[in-house]
Amino acid sequence: MSTHKSITHVILTGGVGSRLWPLSRKSQPKQYLEIFEGRSLFEITVDRNSHLANKVMVVGNVDNHHLSGKVMDKTNTSYINIVEATPRNTAAAIAFAAFASDANDILIVTPSDHIIDLMDNYNQAINEAVSKAEEGFIVTFGVVPTKPETGYGYIEAKGDKVISFREKPNETTAKDFISKGNFLWNSGMFCFKAGVLLEELKQFQPDVYEKSKAVWESSKEGFLDFDLSLEIPSISIDYAVMERSKKIKVVPASFSWSDLGSFESVYDYLVLKGHPVDQNGNMVIGCEKHTTFLGLKNTIFVYTDSANLILQKENSQDVKDIYSELERQNSDLLN
Repeated sequence: MSTHKSITHVILTGGVGSRLWPLSRKSQPKQYLEIFEGRSLFEITVDRNSHLANKVMVVGNVDNHHLSGKVMDKTNTSYINIVEATPRNTAAAIAFAAFASDANDILIVTPSDHIIDLMDNYNQAINEAVSKAEEGFIVTFGVVPTKPETGYGYIEAKGDKVISFREKPNETTAKDFISKGNFLWNSGMFCFKAGVLLEELKQFQPDVYEKSKAVWESSKEGFLDFDLSLEIPSISIDYAVMERSKKIKVVPASFSWSDLGSFESVYDYLVLKGHPVDQNGNMVIGCEKHTTFLGLKNTIFVYTDSANLILQKENSQDVKDIYSELERQNSDLLN
């Protein structure tokens, strides 16, 4: 990292824990679970980027910013804290980070709940993105896919040019994307100069820009006003800027990446790390008690004090339906 430029690592940390219930809850979203060799995904994210930036900013929400604070204390990291009063999606969250920065500051924006390996490739991708950001581009990171994944959005690319952004596909479409060879997983990570991002947001979503600016200017020690926040349209940064701006570049990156958005991806990760499975691929998460699976294959048993979940690995994407049902019942099991 050259010393003449200011690089800020912006960590986005929202989430209600819907896809890894009952392990994650509203009070303990997945990025705070210390199940990754005694560390949380949030902590791993802080460490991964500590040598790449000279400032850290956390954009979190009022319900769990204390959890972020504990991680930052544990890692002895000083940071700028932005606490949203209510979730308004990623366009507003990223706008707040940009408003809190100087126009020429380069921001590396990452979610707090992803697993990344092959660090040399990661560092190389970040350095490439920073160079493009210095030239005035807004950079998104596209991960070279390893399989036809239906849980991720895709970026259709030609070199570093973005042809299109695609929503999460069905299996047939995902296979089609992979066979074409120029589709990348959309990692949800970005790099840009704060001023460039704000100019584009102002052009394409003036309402989000103006209302986010008003909220930021009325903030007190990083805490944002609830009533003013409700006026901000809830729009993703992809829809607000990425799909419209002419300043977008993609860095096709070959680091190993997962958003751990399902028990299947957690299972795959834990297997790599030596977590025990029986000869039929069955796994227990969250419990040390002796557990035997009879006549079952690829089953995950998730144990917590107040709720258990038993699922076929292949049905991992359906966990959010259970969460939605419990939400309809206003169940305490979500908290």
